[in-house]
Amino acid sequence: MDPASPALPTYSAITLNINGEKHTLTADHRTTLLDALRERLDLTGSKKGCDQGQCGACTVLVDGRRAVACLQLAVAAEGREITTIEGVAEGDTLHPVQQAFLDLDGFQCGYCTPGQICSAIAVIEEHAAGWPSAVTDDVRPEAGPPQLTADEIRERMSGNLCRCGAYVSIVRAVARAAETAAGTEEPRAVRTGESAPAAQDKEAAA
Repeated sequence: MDPASPALPTYSAITLNINGEKHTLTADHRTTLLDALRERLDLTGSKKGCDQGQCGACTVLVDGRRAVACLQLAVAAEGREITTIEGVAEGDTLHPVQQAFLDLDGFQCGYCTPGQICSAIAVIEEHAAGWPSAVTDDVRPEAGPPQLTADEIRERMSGNLCRCGAYVSIVRAVARAAETAAGTEEPRAVRTGESAPAAQDKEAAA
């Protein structure tokens, strides 16, 4: 850069569309979406855990897709539809994932829960759309969505850590919410914690 050239600005006025509402603020270009949410907009439901994109506590939805807000720059989120934990309920009616976590004790201290819930909402939508995971046996598009077994849920939720170790209840809560969304019975493999083949063998022998 020419030493005589004026310094480029390091701040910009941006407008973020969060939970259906527009928020305009002046932000440093280095400000993460997580810091903008928590420190500038007082939306503190998204938690700061590792601040390195490893724990998932800050997970939000950006255009319906999961994003770790600690690695997303706020300026890069302008013009996107952002949903935080504060925006998933409909008034006083909890989202089915929130209700399932509450009913099945899918939390202990609750610090990771907002990120777990946002991630689970996306997991259910991704599964319904037929997206495979690393443990999906048949990834052909014509095979359709795989059975949402406990192994599938664990793999799809593996980016969200729970230091209290509430994973068993989290898996059941995701399965319950997926059941509610699909209007079907919760898979036996998820209810019992068995592998899908073992559960099928028991049902066949019954």
